[in-house]
Amino acid sequence: MTHDLRARVRDVLPGVRRDLDTLVRIQSVSADPARAREVQRSAETVRDLFAAEGFDVQIASADGGRPAVIAHKRSVREGAQTVLLYAHHDVQPENDHSDWDSPPFEPTERDGRLYARGAADDKAGIAAHLGAVRIHGDDLPVNVVMFIEGEEEVGSGSLPALLHQHLDDLRADVIVIADSGNWDIGVPALTTSLRGLVRVDVEVRTLTHAVHSGMWGGLVPDSLMTLSRLVASCHDDEGNVAVEGLYAGPAAEVDYPAERLRAESGAVPSVRWIGSGSTVERLWTRPSLSVIGLTAPKAEGSSNTLVPAATARLSLRIAPGDTVADARAALIRHLERHVPWGAQLTVTPVDSGEPTQIDATGPAYDAARAAFTEAWDGTAPIDMGVGGSIPFIAEFLDAFPEASVLVTGVEDPDTRAHGANEGLHLAEFERVVHAEALLLHKLGEL
Repeated sequence: MTHDLRARVRDVLPGVRRDLDTLVRIQSVSADPARAREVQRSAETVRDLFAAEGFDVQIASADGGRPAVIAHKRSVREGAQTVLLYAHHDVQPENDHSDWDSPPFEPTERDGRLYARGAADDKAGIAAHLGAVRIHGDDLPVNVVMFIEGEEEVGSGSLPALLHQHLDDLRADVIVIADSGNWDIGVPALTTSLRGLVRVDVEVRTLTHAVHSGMWGGLVPDSLMTLSRLVASCHDDEGNVAVEGLYAGPAAEVDYPAERLRAESGAVPSVRWIGSGSTVERLWTRPSLSVIGLTAPKAEGSSNTLVPAATARLSLRIAPGDTVADARAALIRHLERHVPWGAQLTVTPVDSGEPTQIDATGPAYDAARAAFTEAWDGTAPIDMGVGGSIPFIAEFLDAFPEASVLVTGVEDPDTRAHGANEGLHLAEFERVVHAEALLLHKLGEL
């Protein structure tokens, strides 16, 4: 049977690739109100793709959220398990087109990769699900529920309401989330931990209005200097986050070679890594804090003026084992204690997401590991942490506490999701489709 599946993968892959090309040509940027119609068109295209495979399909939304696709197809086998397959059809903004080597919404193949916005994150996740169910056709070994979200890239704000609204429709024994990646080309992975996220805007004000820097400099602190000192207080001299009360935990013993780190990160040769502890602890199971935006005058065209107020957007990644409430409170306490020179401080929460730790044991995880090992020709998957955040996973764990949640995906270390030249490694994508078809087969045998 598994030999037949490999042959079926080769049969269905060209059609799946055409469907993926169709999806990535749709500019479903959920963060852009001007492209709301494209997000809707994307949902309608996904609906039509699964309807053509015999699924009962609906487009759903809740609390004014973007459209999601929910689809069902029952197995002919009595007593079959139910498997929910998740992906999302919205994508990140493409930003400056000049940074791309080919048009961001025109799928372009180069050197074994498919380049386009959403080619990997996460329209390839949709295509992998489509390929897996197409391989089995009308002989599905399990009942399948598709849930293709439309606002993951803007924080899944309406997801809790949507899950509550369709709780019975989405209930499953196993949930497969295709929104992560593999350890390397040729090395599959299951994602078992993800950091959470706390984002805040931090404003410091030192003046009620701008004043001449020559007349008042040396007596009045300007807001940019004040903000810089406050932000600098958040790290010690080694680069560890110096906010008291944040949780840090151990990570799996995984070797991350230095040359690979530098190549994947894009760090310039002279840059030294910050923080202490093992590499994967710093990336997966310890907090990190970054300045991801500033509201201040541009250097070009600036005048000899003391700026009265300045704002930094801080992105705090929190370790599995911490909570958003505790981490945000710790960060605010630190900022209040360290704001210099009596400046006026305002901290405004932006968004957040809880960290995730998955107990990847049990029959469903055994089936997944066996499927991955077979699809990757004998290479067993590793259990991988992710430094980034996928807050909706915590929502699924809360909504379906009895389900086994498998987090996997199509990305690899050079995918460049969210950046220019996002790309899908096509040979790895074929293995992903094969592995998911095998997983459904093995779950059907349980």
